[in-house]
Amino acid sequence: MSAIALASLGQDAEDFSEDDGSIALGPSDAFVSSPAVQELASRALAYLEAGYAVHFSGPAGSGKTTLAFHVAAQLGRPSILLHGDHEFGSSDLIGRESGYRRSRVVDNYISSVVKLQEEGRALWTDNRITTACRLGHTIIYDEFNRSKPEANNPFLSILSEGVLNVPGLHGRGEGYIKVHPHFRAIFTSNPVEYAGVYRAQDALLDRMITLYFDHYDRETEVAIAAKKGGVDQARAEKVVDFVRLCRLQGSDPHYPTLRASIAIARVLAARGGEASLSNPVFRWACRDILGRGSQSSPKPGDFTSDTVDELLLQFELEALERAQRMHAHGPANQTACF
Repeated sequence: MSAIALASLGQDAEDFSEDDGSIALGPSDAFVSSPAVQELASRALAYLEAGYAVHFSGPAGSGKTTLAFHVAAQLGRPSILLHGDHEFGSSDLIGRESGYRRSRVVDNYISSVVKLQEEGRALWTDNRITTACRLGHTIIYDEFNRSKPEANNPFLSILSEGVLNVPGLHGRGEGYIKVHPHFRAIFTSNPVEYAGVYRAQDALLDRMITLYFDHYDRETEVAIAAKKGGVDQARAEKVVDFVRLCRLQGSDPHYPTLRASIAIARVLAARGGEASLSNPVFRWACRDILGRGSQSSPKPGDFTSDTVDELLLQFELEALERAQRMHAHGPANQTACF
C-alpha cells in the first residue's frame, strides 16, 4: 500500500514545500479508505492528539508510510519528512555549525590612535528536527530503524521532557529548546527486514505507542488495487485473489505484498485484457512481478517462473470449479426461491 502516491500532499504546487523545509498536507482523492484503514487512523489520531508519538510497525507493503501521511494531514500542521539512513548522526537531525563569521572594526577617531576590534563567531544552521520542535511541525520519520540508534537519541528528551538538547548552542545561551506544544512525531519501521536495519533502543520505543500492521483484508486490498491500478472491480478481485494465493502458498507470509497487486493491475490497465491464464499479458506480468529467485538454481521457497505458472494453473482451475458449482446449483436455488 505504500506504493500509493503520497497524495496527502497539498494540491497546489506552492503547498508542496515551505521555506523551512516542511510540506503542507491536505486531503486527497487518491487515498483509499476502508473500515480497517479508518480504524487504524482513528487510533493513531487519538494518541497523537493526546500528545504521544505514534509508531507504525509492520512488513513492507502494508501501508505504513501512506497512512502516516494521511494521519499527519488530519493534524492540520505542516509536516517534515525524514528517511532513516545509517549515515545519519545527531547533527544531521538537529543541526550543526556550517560556517564562520568574522567582523573587524577599525577606530581611527583620533588620528594618532588606531583601535582594532575583531570578533569571530561560528554560524549555526538548524536541521529538520530542530525546525519542527521550534515551529510545532509534525515529523514523519520513515523507517527510523535504518538510522543508528545513537543518531535518534535527541528524541529521548523531546518525547519525554519536551526539551531538545542542542549542545552546539550551549555557548550562546540557547543550549536547550522548548518543544512547541503542537509538535508531533510519527515513526514507521519494518521489523521483519533484517538487512540494513538496527534494533531500536528500548528507551525510545517506550516513549511512543506502537500500532502493529499486517496485510489488509481482501476488501481493502481490492479497493486499493482497483483505485491505484486503474482497473474495474472484477479484474482487481482476480488480481488480488491470485496475489493472496501466492502469499498463502509461499514460504514468506509477508510476500508478495499489495504493491504486486497494484503493479499487475496497472499493467492490465495499460495493455488491456482479463486477469486470466488465457491472457499472455497477465501471465508474463505475474511471472516478472511475482518471481523472486533464480530460475536456474532456485532455493527452497523461491518464487520462480515455474512456481508462478503452477499457481496460475491452480488458480484458474479453482475459479473454473467454482463457476461450475454455481452453474450447477443455480436452477435449484432459483426454484427454491419461487
